[in-house]
Amino acid sequence: MTNPPAATTAATAGGPLTRDRLGELVQARDITTIMLGVPDLMGRLKGKTFDAPHFLTRLEAGAEMCSYILATDAHMTPLNGFRLTGWHDGYGDLTAVPDLTTTRRLTYLPHTALILADAHHHNGTPIEIAPRQMLRRQIDHLADLGWQPHVGIESEFLLYRGSPHRIHHNGYRTLIPVSPHNLDYALDHPPALTAFLHDLQHALHQADAPVEAIKTEGAPGQIEVTWPHGDPMRACDTYTIHKHAVRAIAARHRMTPTFMAAPETGIGSGLHFHVSLWRENKPAFRMAVGADLPDVLQQSIAGLLDALPEMAPLYAPYPNSYKRYTPHSFAPVNYTWGYDNRTCAIRLAGRREHTRLEIRLAGADANPYLTLAAILAAIFHGITKQPALPHPCAGDAYETSTLPRAVPRTLEDALPDFFEGPLATHAFSPSVVHHYTHTARTEINAHHTQVTDLDRARGFLHA
Repeated sequence: MTNPPAATTAATAGGPLTRDRLGELVQARDITTIMLGVPDLMGRLKGKTFDAPHFLTRLEAGAEMCSYILATDAHMTPLNGFRLTGWHDGYGDLTAVPDLTTTRRLTYLPHTALILADAHHHNGTPIEIAPRQMLRRQIDHLADLGWQPHVGIESEFLLYRGSPHRIHHNGYRTLIPVSPHNLDYALDHPPALTAFLHDLQHALHQADAPVEAIKTEGAPGQIEVTWPHGDPMRACDTYTIHKHAVRAIAARHRMTPTFMAAPETGIGSGLHFHVSLWRENKPAFRMAVGADLPDVLQQSIAGLLDALPEMAPLYAPYPNSYKRYTPHSFAPVNYTWGYDNRTCAIRLAGRREHTRLEIRLAGADANPYLTLAAILAAIFHGITKQPALPHPCAGDAYETSTLPRAVPRTLEDALPDFFEGPLATHAFSPSVVHHYTHTARTEINAHHTQVTDLDRARGFLHA
């Protein structure tokens, strides 16, 4: 990954759509449908599709949507106990306010444009627990100090043969990956996989989300996609559109993707964030060969190591998320940092003006907005509070003898530090912490009451 990104202009085939250009395409009936989407708690797009000419007449007003889209579990089950909305107030509406800078064409859907929206109360104020708003607040905090974060995202997911309906009907058993072997860094993919990757790359380019690179990964059927560094909100918007595109394009190819952190025993998929700070268009992490780390880089690393342990439910939101954290899996098991060291949670990567921090904690199931909000909040904490910086890990962080703080083993283990500790509440607000604590407890309770295949395998004949 490189820093900074290459420019993308509206003149290119994959450039953003201006309001005027959108109007022209609608008038020509080249765009007949406009999707308005709000990222939900899981990072998925929720919203409505509109007849394009009608939507242009209400572009400024946006649309009303039931506020429960920010108060459900992954199955869209309404959850009581949230302060934002619930049965106690009849699940009223929120206002989805279009962010016109996100307007783009989705060529993988017929004659369709997408606009992302921010969730607002009826009085016009942003809803603070909405993922985009949580990230925007942390970007603003760093801007108040004169820092601009640049972010690149590295996504992993697995791709299986068969439709989602078929896989669900089979109880998620006998999963068949699109490639049966380890194809890490391979350039000779099976034809079906080559066709899928070609369609995905083309669709993302046309959607103003051009990739930096695509490669196959170590697990059978595993794919990695990276994007150039750039604006943090745009990076998360791009990733969200990528997930939407992956699912739609895979369905066309009779395939099904999963973004689970640990979809099978021994297999994990990550969501890595490459972050640097800039000031006055200059990279603040720039490091000459043999020189000491710049102060702000040291402070950023220290802040990440000090604060991220108390924010785990934001980047590891499900019980399954924690099954990815296993030794020698390339997922971290403790909060360490090191120079170009992929066994650490924080990897100092790149050289000179490309120096950056790779935060390797989040799994593929993480909400990008919440994860990056936690990362930037931790960096802000490091700059303003300046906790001590531990020594770097020079070898195998899985076997280190320095006894660093361990990554929580379960979501249940992670929750007390998030809910009761001061850092998350200070970085966000009591309301935000309450909202995401309630979400996590719902997931924990759901798993506590389910009888699993492992329960039966270990106990059916032996209890």
